[in-house]
Amino acid sequence: MLTPDRISLNTATVKMQWTLAECIEGCARHGLGGIAPWRDKLQEMGVEPAARAIRDAGLKVSGLCRGGWYTAEGALTPAVLEDNRRAVDEAAAIGAECLVMVVGGLPAGSKDIDGARAIVEEGLAATLEYARGVGVPVAIEPLHPAYAGDRACVNTTSQALDICDRLGDGIGVALDVYHIWWDPEIRRQIARAGKERLLAFHICDWLVPTQDILEDRGMMGDGVADIPALRAEVEAAGFTGLNEVEIFSAETWWKRDPDDVLKTIVARGESCC
Repeated sequence: MLTPDRISLNTATVKMQWTLAECIEGCARHGLGGIAPWRDKLQEMGVEPAARAIRDAGLKVSGLCRGGWYTAEGALTPAVLEDNRRAVDEAAAIGAECLVMVVGGLPAGSKDIDGARAIVEEGLAATLEYARGVGVPVAIEPLHPAYAGDRACVNTTSQALDICDRLGDGIGVALDVYHIWWDPEIRRQIARAGKERLLAFHICDWLVPTQDILEDRGMMGDGVADIPALRAEVEAAGFTGLNEVEIFSAETWWKRDPDDVLKTIVARGESCC
């Protein structure tokens, strides 16, 4: 059972209905413990006004989405690296517990996934060097293998932790149930990550059938992922952060009244998590 104060709202869950200011007010109104903004909403509101509003609402910031996308221009470029430095600064300004990294898939026209992964690791190393000085932990989010071509070529928790092993302190993982529930190695990898590298835990559900791999995630309890078991594993490994609800749902939850969405999140946290 998750009480509302143990839940954080990732703003993607109601991105079609609410501005960041409305998300902040909604989280406070429904008694949630935290919020995780996406950068477009943060920049739209303004970083400093958003930081003040979040503090005034008494919310924690479970993460900022997203940095990464290192392969977007086919190679590391000054523009890509600078955007990631800005993301680190934004995360610091709002007191985010981590900067979540969606690292990027194959460059346009490429079939070289090993080359893409090399670009990603080089980019993460550069961002991490800057982030250490600012005091912002960097969290690699391994995405389901279906996203390897276009969004993230780091697809398992094991892959992400191998990178963490090579890069050292200040980097860990953001584990999203949608992306990890299927992995037969996940329990061992959660234990391997341990408290220091379990930086974020995202919850939603995997629907059967899934109509769209990107925009048809389920509300907790509507799919086949064993969310309580995975939450028990991360907590047994030392994770004490908020449980961040992140649901992309073009045909369902993005069309609902956002207050009803948050009421449902609270109810499902109590019954399904």
